[in-house]
Formats: sequence, structure tokens, C-alpha cells
Amino acid sequence: MDNPMVQPDPGLFIWTILTFLVLVALLAKFAWRPLLEALDKRQAAIRKSLDDAEQARLSLERATEESAQVVRKAREEADSIIARTRADAERLKEEMKQQARTEAQGIVQAAQRQIQLDTDRARQQLRQEAVDLSIAIASKIIRRNVSKEDNARLIEETIGQIERH
Repeated sequence: MDNPMVQPDPGLFIWTILTFLVLVALLAKFAWRPLLEALDKRQAAIRKSLDDAEQARLSLERATEESAQVVRKAREEADSIIARTRADAERLKEEMKQQARTEAQGIVQAAQRQIQLDTDRARQQLRQEAVDLSIAIASKIIRRNVSKEDNARLIEETIGQIERH
């Protein structure tokens, strides 16, 4: 059984190895190297994407921290404004109370002055009526009428005596 497919042929064997080596060299030059370069580029792109993602994550953390600080600062400012507003309201309330007290005191003093003026007028009027009544009584007793000049002089003397006592 001589089957040409089963028998080794050294020429065919050498040509097969030679073809295989040429094919490996061609594949290494034109297929493997570009494929490895593409894989290296892909690996670099993935590494860069991971680095960018890490940078983005860090930026997001910083931004979150900064926004938390801004919110915290805004709350502190709001609390400060509220405290100042309350203090201003309390101060205004006290000022208004003081102003009301001052106005009430002024009204009371004005009323006291008016009462004093009215009392003085009433006393003056009462003195005048007492003097007039005294003159009328004295005139009836003397049965003569006192002149206006005498009347004024008597009034002044009587008022002077009343004021001294």
C-alpha cells in the first residue's frame, strides 16, 4: 500500500516549513505588529479614560465639598442675618417703648402745666372776685363809692398782702 499521502516527502516537508516561516514573518510584520500596536493604543486609551474618570470623580468630590461649604456658609450667613434682624427688632421695640414713654411723659407734663395755668387763672379770678366783693362790701359799709384809682390801689395792696401770707 503505497499511498502517496501517507509517505513522507522531504522536499514537501521543507517547503511546508519554509512556507510556514514566511507566513509567520509576514504575519509578524503586517498583522501582529499592527495588531499589537492597536492593542497598545487601545490599552493606552482605556488607561487614559480610567485616569480621566478618576480625575472627574475627584473633581466631583471637590465640587461636592465646595458646594457643601457654600451651603454651610450660606446657612451661617442666614443665621447671622436672622440674629441681626431679631436684635434690630428688639432694639426697635425698645426704642419705640422709650419713645412712647417719653411722649407720655411729655403729655403728662403738658397736662400738669395746663392744670397749673388753669389753677393760677382760677386763683387770680377768685382773688379778683374776692377783691371786687370786698370793695363792694366796703363801699356799702362806707356808703360811698371808691374811685377807680383807689380801687386799683386797694386791689394791689390786698393782693400784695395775700401773696405775702
